Amino acid sequence: MRTVTLKRVVVTGLGALTPVGNDVNTFWNNLKGGVSGAGPITKFDTTEFKTKFACEVKGFDVEQFMDKKDARKMDHFTQYAMVAATEAIENSGLNKEGIDKTKIGVIWASGNGGMLTFEEQIVEFTQGGYVPRFNPFFIPKLIADIAAGHIAMKYGFMGINFCTVSACASSTSALIDAFNYIRMGKANAIVAGGSEAPVTRAGIGGFNALKALSTRNDRAESASRPFDAERDGFVMGEGAGAIILEDYDHAIQRGATIYGEMIGGASTCDAYHLTATHPEGLGAKLGMEQALEDAELTIQDVDYINSHTTSTPVGDISELKAIASVFGEQVTKLNISGTKSMTGHLLGAAGAIEAIACIKATQDNIVPPTINTTVLGEDIPTNMNLTLGKAQERIVNVAMSNTFGFGGHNAIVVFKKFNG
Repeated sequence: MRTVTLKRVVVTGLGALTPVGNDVNTFWNNLKGGVSGAGPITKFDTTEFKTKFACEVKGFDVEQFMDKKDARKMDHFTQYAMVAATEAIENSGLNKEGIDKTKIGVIWASGNGGMLTFEEQIVEFTQGGYVPRFNPFFIPKLIADIAAGHIAMKYGFMGINFCTVSACASSTSALIDAFNYIRMGKANAIVAGGSEAPVTRAGIGGFNALKALSTRNDRAESASRPFDAERDGFVMGEGAGAIILEDYDHAIQRGATIYGEMIGGASTCDAYHLTATHPEGLGAKLGMEQALEDAELTIQDVDYINSHTTSTPVGDISELKAIASVFGEQVTKLNISGTKSMTGHLLGAAGAIEAIACIKATQDNIVPPTINTTVLGEDIPTNMNLTLGKAQERIVNVAMSNTFGFGGHNAIVVFKKFNG
């Protein structure tokens, strides 16, 4: 019988393109500073839409990062992926000579793939009298797995390569898969993360139809307000996050800088409803328990939870119920924060940028805040430190990130401070 000694998995690179910063340092500084990324939508005319604002990426010029001809072959979600992945790869040094690229993989997530491409091509098709004349890059721009392919082709990474899709848990699922492949010795390093570009007519209109989005058009900057009595839905976000996960021995051998260590992860399902979380958070509870077991931790070991809380009436409280059920009296000693109050909800890319926030929290011993919450909802427990208003300094040895998605998907990851 074959036995496997699990390897340590460390973080050796980070990359981010977000509504509050187009690189990791800017993103992290703005999170610590409580900066809102929300504002009026600039990508299309919102006159007929219920929601007229979002958390868009700002000041982004794709031609600063790639040739215009190459950019035209990519949907925005792939462009975002390439920018974040490039920052992480260059940060990690995996692009240097002498690296065995047959043992480096890419696991990249997107909940929606090329939404803008699909929207534009179908409109053009219908307006053309149903003549089947599609752009030859229609399918390669549309499919969700293509970002992983582009990243691998740019850097020659010939290892494990695929896309994870689990709605808003997608990029956390990518991190879990990468973690497991590396600790089982199937790869030396994996570029893991996710990207999303859903600020389109179909994206905003579709989520409006679900009554999922905030319609606080007169106060866009403060519309994402987790735990607040007047929370009325999430704010759409866009962008990408990339994390290089690597076998500890491989990282040490090549002299890589190590930013943190991933020590556990778990995936579960609510098995309850298409779009709503379980009202008692049973799937989330099970996921957090399994993630702690996988990390070989107790509830006393966790210092910070980056919560999924999207600012919806049902979702926020169900997650807090799950956290209370898992941590019991220990919950009073945790910091919890909802950074979607600043970034908006990046759907399939949310987990990656929130994992970066967790890693940076362990590095700097700072918990980023939950902003915009002025009056706690009557259903919100008062014995939890929700890190309201401003960042808080504290020792963060262990941080957990929760992400949940339509279909009942739950994905939880755990990181710890790297101590050699």
